[in-house]
Amino acid sequence: MTSSATAPTVPAPAVAPMLGAGVIVPTGDGRVLLGRRTTAGEPPTWSLPGGKVEAPGESFEQAAARELAEETGIVLPADGMRVLAVLLDHELGRPRLTAAVLAPPSLAEALVTEPHACAGWERFPVDALPEPMFYPSALVLGAWLPGMDGVRRPGTHGYRIG
Repeated sequence: MTSSATAPTVPAPAVAPMLGAGVIVPTGDGRVLLGRRTTAGEPPTWSLPGGKVEAPGESFEQAAARELAEETGIVLPADGMRVLAVLLDHELGRPRLTAAVLAPPSLAEALVTEPHACAGWERFPVDALPEPMFYPSALVLGAWLPGMDGVRRPGTHGYRIG
């Protein structure tokens, strides 16, 4: 005897979302800080400073201040950071929540403290941002700059704004 019943589907195991912060460091004169991301195994892109929430109880603002200092040497207080949005994507095949965090304006020199991941920091006018953009950074900038959306650049992991 054959059965036409199908076995029940088993849901895929839950994958913990990655939590991070992208830090917008404006200059006060219409520019923003971006780094040339050179992470092994990925095509080069432009990226905001930022990274993962690491410690239990660490807020997005604290993570943003810590990552900014670790990546650029720029020290700004966590209580001066402001979360503008929390953005969800599944670009890596798992959920990723990225807080768009606005830092106080700064013209402090940005140092390359992680040469394995960043080839240099530059400040760009917000109306002339470089391409391709690291996807989470494109989302964060889109949350900050009205009318700008992160759009996939065909054939790459980079994204462009606008």
